[in-house]
Amino acid sequence: MIPTGATRACEGACRIDWSYIIACSSRGDGAKEGNDALISIIVPHLEQEDQLRRCLTSLAQQQGVSQPVEIFVVDNGSKRMPEGVCKEFANVTLLQERTPGPGPARNLGISKAKGEILAFIDADCIADPHWLSVIEQRFAEDRDLNILGGDVRIAMQDPERPSLAEAYESVYAFRMKEYIAKQGFTATCNLAMRAEVFARVGEFGGINIAEDRDWGQRALALGLRTVFCPEMLIYHPARKNLTELGVKWQRITAHDFAKAQSKSFWRARWILRGLAIAASPVAEVLKIGFTDRLTGLRARVRAFAGLIYIRLYRASLILSLAFGADAATYYGRWNRG
Repeated sequence: MIPTGATRACEGACRIDWSYIIACSSRGDGAKEGNDALISIIVPHLEQEDQLRRCLTSLAQQQGVSQPVEIFVVDNGSKRMPEGVCKEFANVTLLQERTPGPGPARNLGISKAKGEILAFIDADCIADPHWLSVIEQRFAEDRDLNILGGDVRIAMQDPERPSLAEAYESVYAFRMKEYIAKQGFTATCNLAMRAEVFARVGEFGGINIAEDRDWGQRALALGLRTVFCPEMLIYHPARKNLTELGVKWQRITAHDFAKAQSKSFWRARWILRGLAIAASPVAEVLKIGFTDRLTGLRARVRAFAGLIYIRLYRASLILSLAFGADAATYYGRWNRG
């Protein structure tokens, strides 16, 4: 069930941080005086005020957290800064990062954070009421734990009648367990780590790379393993339509293309990849049929239709790049990744 509720008013005075922008730095209800431990939450933002309010509401309603919490919202180029939204909540600091990309936005938030634990969520996501307490408990129980990646579910308008995009993304978006097991990374929309680990691995990359995959694989190369935690749950809205899904895959395909060109016989391998993706929906029938993320035949049929559309579109992007299309035109908007 997706948490809802009214926002809490900021309990202290707002100050101006002239080096960046607004800060709202009052101590929240759950904070304990004399407790030096702290959790810092970083939220990149771009033109999503309504979604940000919903995200911050879910963070204000976290249950079972014993440590004090600070939240950094880092705006990344909105026409209007979300000052009014941030003032509605305790412990929220609003910063501004003008370098495009969620990676630079997160880096700025981290540079201001004082927490021993860093937690990341996107502005358009909703945290489960126990999201933060799960993070806190897991790190407290295991001192050898370095990085946590949580589960991401699609927030549907009507689970009984999902849209084509909702049905498709419920099965094929945010496959965090698979990403961690096979590629050593998880998405930054639901990520937590010890601050000392970030200092060791280094900053997130810019908009020209898949910054979550790049950071996670750099961590893995240093022997720092990401652990999947299904109880660490957030909800992510599905894209409104297949056009928005196409924008996502433009950016991802452009990132993959940049990496592919460094390999020998890259063009032939790249073309074969496109052809394999075009033929791949046939192998996915059983997966869609038995997934626990959808209910009913209608939803499964819509997921398969969405899969066919997306795989054929991805194949067309790959082949266009193989024959001279400009990858820079495919990056899209970072906050729809």
